Amino acid sequence: MNFGNPWSILSGVVISLVGMVLFMRGKKDVNLPCLGAGVALCVFPYFVSSLLLMWGLFAVCMGGWWWMARQDVG
Repeated sequence: MNFGNPWSILSGVVISLVGMVLFMRGKKDVNLPCLGAGVALCVFPYFVSSLLLMWGLFAVCMGGWWWMARQDVG
């Protein structure tokens, strides 16, 4: 995460909060795709410094979670 850019910090916090909500929902419902997406969203903002890449990975994780939920996996 780029600590010199306030937008990077804000984006990391927002994405991690969404990940925390997904993780808690997946843990409560014993839903593995939701749990996995939540963990991924909580962890990856710490290692990505580009805003575009951060939001792109967020979109990929959310799209994967949505697709897995539509397929009734887990």
